[in-house]
Amino acid sequence: MRLDLLSMWVGESEKQIAQAFEAADRDDAILLIDEVDGFLQDRRGARQSWETTQVNEMLTQMEAFSGIFIASTNLMDNLDAAALRRFDLKVQFHYLKTPQTRALYQHHSAAMGLSAPDDAVWQVLDGLHVLAPGDFAVVARQHRFRPFRDHVDVLAALQAEQKLKPDVGGRGIGFV
Repeated sequence: MRLDLLSMWVGESEKQIAQAFEAADRDDAILLIDEVDGFLQDRRGARQSWETTQVNEMLTQMEAFSGIFIASTNLMDNLDAAALRRFDLKVQFHYLKTPQTRALYQHHSAAMGLSAPDDAVWQVLDGLHVLAPGDFAVVARQHRFRPFRDHVDVLAALQAEQKLKPDVGGRGIGFV
């Protein structure tokens, strides 16, 4: 089941957060909240009271929940310190390593109907160190509406995705 937790009405997001935890508990389901930083941002930076109450509700629900709760974020540094104490495990996924990048590239380029990559393709690809599976997914979606003619086009698209990252220094992505 998919639920939208954010609401434009004051107090409604808190209510929907509580309902999500209650439904997961009732159904003995795993609760997954993607981009949890939107609900657990550091309260010290709150400008509106609802920003604090939303985080407080989330923390209360997390504390009382006996099931499995998984949260993902790319902005771990923005999470409230109290939230981090409520997660039993924290897992960080680093960017792809060269063999992983090569395997994903080979899979996607074959799906695009391109020839097998040659040494020149691998050399360029091996120079891209800040790629994640999501980058390959974006390029695959781009191919649907603007088909790539060759490996040069695919590599250029991957390079463009890498350039958009503010953390080209190599910070990871992950789940908390």
